[in-house]
Amino acid sequence: QVQLVESGGGLVQAGGSLRLSCAGSGRTFRSDIMAWFRQAPGKEREFVSAINRSGGTTYYADSVKGRFTISRDNGNDTVYLQMNSLKPEDTAVYYCAADTGLIPRRESRYYDYWGQGTQVTVSS
Repeated sequence: QVQLVESGGGLVQAGGSLRLSCAGSGRTFRSDIMAWFRQAPGKEREFVSAINRSGGTTYYADSVKGRFTISRDNGNDTVYLQMNSLKPEDTAVYYCAADTGLIPRRESRYYDYWGQGTQVTVSS
């Protein structure tokens, strides 16, 4: 069974940090574009960050640029999202996704595999 499993979410105060992990199983994801999306209550799912196959190129939403860092460990089929200087508006369910395409894209419809999500709550 092909799976992406997120972990590392939780409750943190504004200004704090969290590190999300996403572990793949059932197939290798090292050739895929990997990304993080998030969805807040009552809002549409939005792009957060993406990373290319080698990990050498990364993309960020303007709202998280300079605060979040995406990385990947292809040997372990794992992708990470380091989140610093968290704000209450970062509160959402965070989803890991994999795209078998060639270039990172910000639209969720291009992603083929999704995790179940992990809740991040930032208190003010």
